[in-house]
Amino acid sequence: MTIAPQRSDRPAGWISTGLSWQDGRAVLGAVSGTRVHERAVTPGAEVGWLLGGPRRCTGAWLAGATERTPCPHRAVIDPGAGATQCPACQSVDRGLALARDQILDDGRTYLLYLAWFGEGLLKVGLTAEQRGDSRLLEQGALAYAFTARGALPAVRRAELTVAASGMARERFKSRIKTDHWWAHGDAAHRRAVLTEARGRAHRLLDGHAVERLTDRPVVDHVDRFGLAGGAPEAYQEVAGLADGAVLAGALRPPVGRHLFLDQPDGSGPLLLDTRRLTGWTLTPVTGRRSAGLTLEERVRPPEPDTQEALF
Repeated sequence: MTIAPQRSDRPAGWISTGLSWQDGRAVLGAVSGTRVHERAVTPGAEVGWLLGGPRRCTGAWLAGATERTPCPHRAVIDPGAGATQCPACQSVDRGLALARDQILDDGRTYLLYLAWFGEGLLKVGLTAEQRGDSRLLEQGALAYAFTARGALPAVRRAELTVAASGMARERFKSRIKTDHWWAHGDAAHRRAVLTEARGRAHRLLDGHAVERLTDRPVVDHVDRFGLAGGAPEAYQEVAGLADGAVLAGALRPPVGRHLFLDQPDGSGPLLLDTRRLTGWTLTPVTGRRSAGLTLEERVRPPEPDTQEALF
């Protein structure tokens, strides 16, 4: 379903850099040249943005830098693209280089983690120790356990060993994660699954040059994400944005990089993956309804019928 946009003259705004987690809190970011604007995500707060195009690359995090470097080309990127950077910025971005194993060691200490996204969705990954659990929060991990600690080469080898065993995967698509928000068991079950998985991982890592972490607690994010009762029974997911679109509503607790926005007309919440917002120029608006959005209906699937057939 597509809602028709309402166009109007608008002043220049800020270019969204999406949502990140810093020191345990979710923050919406935007840039204007080298200026940075950040706003904490507060559940219940009303937001309203008018989107202006074209959608642009937001630059890159360079090795050793403490701030994002703006894209020197002000490159335009595809409105529907998953990537939020132009090829030139992707080629020099520190985070992408780490993900692609183009940085073999950077002198920092890393943590190996096991993250739980739903029944059967166990992920293994690594994060710099100095980031704490920000990466787990950004990924929307419903629960996690730090499993080992060491230098980047050793932790990366440990990650590959666990993934190769088949007990956990290195990545899951966003849609698979959101499908499991409706039903995710209870905290005791999540803790038991991760505790058992960490024990299995430690046996796999016998002889590896990492410190096996046995006493780190299993951390649960379900209440923090506002998912104790599951996701809304029905909602509409934002599948596309366009120049002139308006995105508005009242914020629910963020889930990873996703935001639920309750609509004032009671039509049900919208779900936005804030990576779709990245690169659009945002101008604050009030008193406007959401418009210009391509939406996809999401409804809780029926419970499986476990009754045996008569014939």
